[in-house]
Amino acid sequence: MLKQRIFTALILIPLFITLVLSLSQEYFAVLTGAIVFWCAWEWSGLLGVKSFSKKIIYPWIIIALLLTIVYLLSRHIISVRPLLYAGFIWWLIAGVLVVLYPRYSEIWGKGVCLRGIMGCMVLIPCWVALNFIRATPSGAYMILFLFVLIWGADSGAYFAGKLWGKNKLMPEVSPGKTWQGLWGALLTSMLIVVIAMIVLKFQSSLLIAWLLLACIIVLFSVLGDLFESMLKRKAGIKDSGTLLPGHGGMLDRIDSLTAAAPIFALAILLIG
Repeated sequence: MLKQRIFTALILIPLFITLVLSLSQEYFAVLTGAIVFWCAWEWSGLLGVKSFSKKIIYPWIIIALLLTIVYLLSRHIISVRPLLYAGFIWWLIAGVLVVLYPRYSEIWGKGVCLRGIMGCMVLIPCWVALNFIRATPSGAYMILFLFVLIWGADSGAYFAGKLWGKNKLMPEVSPGKTWQGLWGALLTSMLIVVIAMIVLKFQSSLLIAWLLLACIIVLFSVLGDLFESMLKRKAGIKDSGTLLPGHGGMLDRIDSLTAAAPIFALAILLIG
């Protein structure tokens, strides 16, 4: 399993870096839209939908919503700010659902409507956030920094959990996660920030602010992971898909990003 994860990562990481640095803003939007479409396809599995003819409906609903948002943004009818605030508020709500699980899961887990709305709130703000970041000065490098932060925290959590994990973080949601893994993720993220500031020669006066932001982003990334784990547990499935060997589905790979990206984008918007 670990060998498969590493092999897949060795292929995906260079490919992703190349695409982020080389694609124009428009093509980056198309690429991320295609990823969201696939994730929405996998999300339809979390809704309990089985047949192809019914599963394909949900991804097209998500794409229709994305295109509507693009149109409204281009006409200046809405702005990015309320969309990112909506994403932030949603993840606070999601955090409450995760903490309370399995209480009240019979309410939101009944039928497909509520879980379908959840998918909209997970996928759409993430797409908006990534494309907002990409459009900022040095946006491609900011996206790479976000991914390095999430990947590094994920690796730190994995190895810290393997070596020292004893106390379960949320056993009802994800039995494999531990408090020691969470601390490993946070410490790894802070190390990444320190290294980045040294290499890029950032002002040392900004260190505390960046460390705090990194910790907040990682906490939300963990929430994104836990939230998808909760939905999979409710749906009775292990992985959202089989697209990526060793990782599961695309949604399994970007679950942390879905929560972290809107928070990072909102921070950039407020700071800028």
